[in-house]
Amino acid sequence: MRDGDMTGRVVIVTGGAQGQGAAEASVFAEHGADVVIADVDPVGADVARSSPRCSFEEHDASDQNSWNTLVAGTLSCFGRIDVLVNNAGVVGPGSVVDFDLDAYQRVIAVNQTGPLLGMLSVAPHMRGGGSIVNVCSTAASTGVPGIIPYVASKWALRGMTKSVAIELAGQGIRVNAILPGRIDTALLDDAVEDTAGAALRIPLGRVGRTWEVARLAHFLGSDLSSFCTGADFVVDGGHTAQLP
Repeated sequence: MRDGDMTGRVVIVTGGAQGQGAAEASVFAEHGADVVIADVDPVGADVARSSPRCSFEEHDASDQNSWNTLVAGTLSCFGRIDVLVNNAGVVGPGSVVDFDLDAYQRVIAVNQTGPLLGMLSVAPHMRGGGSIVNVCSTAASTGVPGIIPYVASKWALRGMTKSVAIELAGQGIRVNAILPGRIDTALLDDAVEDTAGAALRIPLGRVGRTWEVARLAHFLGSDLSSFCTGADFVVDGGHTAQLP
């Protein structure tokens, strides 16, 4: 499958109802995969109906029972799981001078605990190998003031990616991290007040597009990346190349 064909493969994309997740689901479906869009937002059902290869499951990434239901339903319908894209994520404000522990824990539950539960739930069913793609952030390689919960969760996810990759390598399961920079999504609007100004600070002169992240997710989920595991893949227009 050197051309990235995913025919016969089953992919779960969390947070696939809109934005980056919806783009990822679409790209996998375009390459022949059967895609399960998992999201707390029922608008994901509309996204799924736009492609005959997509289905929708209402899903709370932070809840173990929800993962059990998602995995059981996917196996019942398709008989296998080949790729998990841990894309679901939230951003929330938080600084050392204005800190809300409950808000912090809500972000951690989705961004950090959620992907961990996903890996624990899905890996045992990836018979003969598979691929897990954890969507982190360039915030997992630097500090960003004002969004401590988000930064903490993404650093943790990046670290878990490397540890789990080593543990699962013997089973033929690859685990990699995508570190998007500023991508044109609602999440960016929530995190960055001056989007236009942010774009000017990116060497390529613009924010990223959702399909640019989605194509990277497809690469990591397919056999095109068969010798890649435990690695970080940055998609940020060169922004972090400017950092020390």
